[in-house]
Amino acid sequence: MKYYSTNKQAPAATLHEAVVKGLAGDRGLYMPERIKTLPQEFFDEIDKMSFQEIAYTVADAFFGEDVDADALHDIVYDTLAFDCPIEKVSDSIYSLELYHGPTLAFKDVGARFMARLLQYFIRCEGKEQVNVLVATSGDTGSAVANGFLGVDGIHVYVLYPKGKVSKIQESQFTTLGKNITAIEVDGVFDDCQALVKSAFMDKELNAHMKLTSANSINVARFLPQAFYYFNAYARLKAQGKADNMVVCVPSGNFGNICAALFGHAMGLPVKRFIAANNANDIFYNYLQTGKYEPKASRQTIANAMDVGDPSNFARIYDLYKGDHAKITSLISGATYSDDQIRETMKDCYAKTGYILDPHGACGYRALSEQLKDGEVGVFCETAHPAKFKETVDSIIGCDVEIPARLAEFMKGKKQSVAMTKDFADFKTFLLNEESY
Repeated sequence: MKYYSTNKQAPAATLHEAVVKGLAGDRGLYMPERIKTLPQEFFDEIDKMSFQEIAYTVADAFFGEDVDADALHDIVYDTLAFDCPIEKVSDSIYSLELYHGPTLAFKDVGARFMARLLQYFIRCEGKEQVNVLVATSGDTGSAVANGFLGVDGIHVYVLYPKGKVSKIQESQFTTLGKNITAIEVDGVFDDCQALVKSAFMDKELNAHMKLTSANSINVARFLPQAFYYFNAYARLKAQGKADNMVVCVPSGNFGNICAALFGHAMGLPVKRFIAANNANDIFYNYLQTGKYEPKASRQTIANAMDVGDPSNFARIYDLYKGDHAKITSLISGATYSDDQIRETMKDCYAKTGYILDPHGACGYRALSEQLKDGEVGVFCETAHPAKFKETVDSIIGCDVEIPARLAEFMKGKKQSVAMTKDFADFKTFLLNEESY
């Protein structure tokens, strides 16, 4: 299958080219030239299938033309060595728990899949080794770093904003060493993302080293995130509760909800979607006005959603051909202040005993406010609450237990490179790196 750029000015690419390049030459994001509709028989039987079986069917529709069937099977099953279950929070609201992977965050699925797919292409075609650049506002860095840790032929550079990720998040990608380099940028997430995008566009840098990205701008990162929405539907269907399913996604860079929308385009029976924002309300305002007006991100307690110019808006806009009426007919929005997030976490814990992280709290509140009679809502609980322990403990008055996997990261020694937000400094650093 060929992949085209959302900016329509770059040549079409193969899957291999799209994955390795990450970003098209015209700075657009790659989109598959077509989205396959899955057969009704699949949805008829989906409640009897395992998570891995479901995911393989979806992956085959995306990537089956370009990846050997046995290899794709191994990639999917190796990626999903853990579950993404749904848990009942109230009578009509379920949490899709996406934190059961190695770094306890939803990005484990996409990061692990991309690492294995990229390695597959490297082995098949004997290409030189690849350098992965990834900007993170928190969980992406840890998921990518751990997904690629020790993978032959790949070196990862994680760029993160100084002082704006939690200590636990930071420890998950700054203590690894080996083929992982953490770069601490004196700025915000948008500055980190701008450095990554500028690196892809710099001819001298690309002549020096082969670069790709593992942010949700990469098709191999965001598309696999569709897997768990199909699984959520299957698990609700098994309970006879999937007929009026509403999906609410806490949204930052919009890769996660974009994957859900691709699933819907493939036939996934979701009635409608809600994009839940923190105080960074760019998409919410677009839904209200039809005008997309990016702005500097605002720091919040839901830090992984602190994005002022979400990259994947371009994919959503392209998917629906810029039709604002169509977009708003399928997607509604919500935006919450830090005080509202705190209030929601405290209220949910008091009423249900369920512990929300700040991001999941946005999703839970949006469903609580917008769910209609006869609908069943599923929100993404995108990270384990312990990843934000100080914040969560102070809000709900509880001592959240730190899982053993997280505790191990905290024991490691921080290794990071201090960096300004000036691209010239970042470029000089990479040019002086030895070629991997």
